[in-house]
Amino acid sequence: MMTEASSATAALEVRNLHTHFYTDEGTVRAVDGISFTLPEKRILGIVGESGCGKSVTALSILKLIPSPPGKIVDGEILFRGADILKMTPGEIRRIRGNRIAMIFQDTMTSLNPFLRISRQLTEPLQIHRGIPYRESLRRAVEMLELVEIPSAARRVHDYPHQFSGGMRQRAMIAMALMCEPEILIADEPTTALDVTIQAQILNLLKRVQEKTGAATILITHDLGIVAGTCDYVIVMYAGAIVEKAPVRELFEKPLHPYTLALLRSLPRLDQPPGKKLRAIEGLPPNLIEFPPGCRYNPRCGFVIPRCLREEPPLLNVGPGRLSACWVDVTTGVPR
Repeated sequence: MMTEASSATAALEVRNLHTHFYTDEGTVRAVDGISFTLPEKRILGIVGESGCGKSVTALSILKLIPSPPGKIVDGEILFRGADILKMTPGEIRRIRGNRIAMIFQDTMTSLNPFLRISRQLTEPLQIHRGIPYRESLRRAVEMLELVEIPSAARRVHDYPHQFSGGMRQRAMIAMALMCEPEILIADEPTTALDVTIQAQILNLLKRVQEKTGAATILITHDLGIVAGTCDYVIVMYAGAIVEKAPVRELFEKPLHPYTLALLRSLPRLDQPPGKKLRAIEGLPPNLIEFPPGCRYNPRCGFVIPRCLREEPPLLNVGPGRLSACWVDVTTGVPR
């Protein structure tokens, strides 16, 4: 069962993180006071609808928020006892791509189209470890073989456009692993890939994580991906965390109305033939101005008067379970 890991056993701790974007219309609270722990050698899934703050959380961890218009306005991100948010540009550059690496979702914009794959894979080792090109190239070929690129010794000298979408994603994984990072962040790593290639990439990520032992954050909007890959899961809605749980327990017994609605919208093999999926009615709130009370209340079927007045904190609702809801969704009774 999931417990909030102590700093001694955590690969990463995020505490009360707030990341805002300043626009002509107002301040967008993209990440609004989230806290979580990434356990050592485990895969943590962060799931939620587009625009809920998943990717902004990942970019905040590596201090990659574009400024302007964005700014991390509050919080701590503790890595090996040091607060990343207080690091100098030089200090954070020594961590990015070295001790903490990220796999981005858009491989065509993440890979430089004018540079060969060999140049892009060897650069992290040369910059962070001072390893000569010849030895870095040997390591690059090994990593391409690890991610199952055929004829790796030859294909390493190709340009990104010569790789298929699935191969580019594998190359991105190889690049992220070049310096054997302690933490790997995968932001929607199967976006725009067909179902068969998605399954291959996810199986590859899981095997690589087991082989390297890197603590991993997997960001996705797909609970099906989380079910087959992750150990723990965080559900985000409108910039906030609404539920935390071990994966199996979350699927067996969701404890927040939003999580329950997400699960009901998924196709299931055990559903009777012809049963319709249940869409989540309404739209996420405007991140500039949240509704009074619980930010999910306009779309929720469990609303009580308190939901319209007070925003619920993350409540301990069982061993290893946290839910931000005033109602027990299993009974419909107020907490």
